[in-house]
Amino acid sequence: MNVDDEACVRRTRRWVEDVIVAHSFCPFARREVERQRIRYAVSQESRVADALAVLIDECLKLDRDSRIETTLLIYPQGFEAFEDYLDFVALAEALLREQGYEGIYQLATFHPDYRFADAPVDDPANYTNRSPYPVLHILREASLEKTIAGHPDPEGIPERNVAYARELGLDVLRNLFDRVCKD
Repeated sequence: MNVDDEACVRRTRRWVEDVIVAHSFCPFARREVERQRIRYAVSQESRVADALAVLIDECLKLDRDSRIETTLLIYPQGFEAFEDYLDFVALAEALLREQGYEGIYQLATFHPDYRFADAPVDDPANYTNRSPYPVLHILREASLEKTIAGHPDPEGIPERNVAYARELGLDVLRNLFDRVCKD
């Protein structure tokens, strides 16, 4: 089933604004949202090779357009199972290295069923990386390093996010997530 590209972008944008920015899960996202420098791209490719080709096309687009700070590459089909998505992520990271993008771009990963390795399924902390669809977030490493250097405690961000998510609780996060995923 193809999910409409516009709906994918709308839900993902709402997730970024209402979850990631509103709850400061990424303290660096607000600036890029306000500057409108986030590209939301949808790939309807479900075959791994084709989906990886779209990733490289997005890297090439970032190479050519410095006005785009970061890209959220949305995969609404083909990687619904979290384990399949993790296999895809491993291939994507290897491909970036193979294509000479190591040190230029890095990936952050988000999935509707994201689960940290040692976390139970119902741990609210998992919601720090849950998104409406499987997403590869392509980050410019130079920008990331510069931004992190200006943050007082970048190493503490993940711990703060886990503590905050657990403080919010599973019901609050589920309701918030359900709200951003619906039209």
